[in-house]
Amino acid sequence: MALRTLDTLVQSAGPLAGKRVVVRCDLNVPLQDGVITDDGRVRASLPTLQALTGQGARVVVVSHLGRPAGAPDPKYSLAPVAQRLSELLGQPVAFASDTVGESAQKTVAALEDGQVAVLENLRFNAGETAKDDAERGAFAEQLAALGDALVSDGFGVVHRKQASVYDLAQLLPSAAGLLIAAELDVLDRLTENPERPYTVVLGGSKVSDKLGVISHLLPRVDRLCIGGGMMFTFLAALGHPVGKSLLEQDQLDTVRGYIAEAKERGVELLLPVDAVVAASFSADADHVVADAEKLEDTPFGADGLGLDIGPRTAEAFAAAVRSSTTVFWNGPMGVFEMAAFAAGTKAVAQALTEVPGLSVVGGGDSAAAVRQLGFADDDFGHISTGGGASLEFLEGKTLPGLEVLGWQ
Repeated sequence: MALRTLDTLVQSAGPLAGKRVVVRCDLNVPLQDGVITDDGRVRASLPTLQALTGQGARVVVVSHLGRPAGAPDPKYSLAPVAQRLSELLGQPVAFASDTVGESAQKTVAALEDGQVAVLENLRFNAGETAKDDAERGAFAEQLAALGDALVSDGFGVVHRKQASVYDLAQLLPSAAGLLIAAELDVLDRLTENPERPYTVVLGGSKVSDKLGVISHLLPRVDRLCIGGGMMFTFLAALGHPVGKSLLEQDQLDTVRGYIAEAKERGVELLLPVDAVVAASFSADADHVVADAEKLEDTPFGADGLGLDIGPRTAEAFAAAVRSSTTVFWNGPMGVFEMAAFAAGTKAVAQALTEVPGLSVVGGGDSAAAVRQLGFADDDFGHISTGGGASLEFLEGKTLPGLEVLGWQ
């Protein structure tokens, strides 16, 4: 069975004009003092919302934000998101102060054709993320009462079996939105006959977060570059001392297995040849560049910790990226939030903008990094809106939020 789309929804449910269409977006944006610091996910939701309003649908946007404990919490309110959505859509957007209560019901009832409303944070209701099927199902039924159809477009949550993602799609005529369709098209190109050379760059803090991806992609890629905090487990697996750098001792044997498999498969495994080592985890800490094999041969000795790939590694990774036709990158190369340790991440990001084929930034911290470092979204072939979902897809896992929409 193929993924159900907006087109197939119209074919099965009839014209959407006048119908209440619940749209599950992922508007989980970073907020600082009630101000959105990165509206990328809001902008990514626009094509689907505009397609629906253009057809005269009455659009009911639902999303989560942050991790409230199943109860209302003002600091996680979607009110600033509704305001930003109104600005981007160029039309008023109504906001309901609850999710399925009186305010939501009145707000939805007042919608006219082509209008948009945002309901308050789904996770203010414990039923959204409940492990208990009955509790989750009961909340989904309350949401279903507010709509005639569901368009699921929150790619960042399709790996979660949650009420608005999974259960609701079984209660209403449902389909994937344009964002999910675009994400899947890109991920399909990364896993099924990618154009070569194909390079994957992995960073972030933990090897354990990327085990499935490494295992699934090793048979598919030509090059694998390892940076970020996870690089120190690879270096330690080769017998190099890493001081107080992030190290997952329990993953050393697994990593040795990956190193051997890469060699066996003829995959070029690029590990750091140098790193930026600091005296402490601090933005203004003293720091030096050290050879990857001698990270403890610095003024900090065994107390030093690596916080970024070094300049020679950054140059090698950038060259590998630029000479590729397909590139997938997930995970920063260092602690990019601190200027002194952002150079490696910036070098990789810059190289991705120069890829002649498909360049994909795999969501999460990688997406935050490129924006914080001054790059524009359209500098890259694609910036995923879902880091965890992208990784699980690339691991070959079944994602419940896609399966329920017909994706196999």
